[in-house]
Amino acid sequence: MSPAALAVVLALAQSAPAPAAKPPPKPAATHSEAPPYEADLLRLAELMGALAYLRDLCHEGDGAGFRERIGQLIASDPRPQEAKDLLAGAFNRGFDGYRLTYRDCTSNARSTMADYLDETQKIAREVAAKYGGG
Repeated sequence: MSPAALAVVLALAQSAPAPAAKPPPKPAATHSEAPPYEADLLRLAELMGALAYLRDLCHEGDGAGFRERIGQLIASDPRPQEAKDLLAGAFNRGFDGYRLTYRDCTSNARSTMADYLDETQKIAREVAAKYGGG
């Protein structure tokens, strides 16, 4: 993992304010040398997409921060464009999945946000600890 990508993951681990029931997506088989943390990054990107939508929907005011962080993560990824496209696609799936089902901020939306914030922190910490030399 590049130092810049690690910095983005570490920032997520330290800044996110709760664990979701969804299992992480399986790594895509389109790139033969996917890093061992590929599934974690894809899940993290999907969570960030969902949070970008839900945080704005619930007027938390920081949805743009998740969009900025995924942009930083994608920009700092040293892998080919194909891998970057997978991250962007995962983010968009997370965003669109909730955009299609939530029109109002409900108690379920708030519960999902809390779970996803916790899961985001957990994944970011685990990836940083396993692959970031920390």
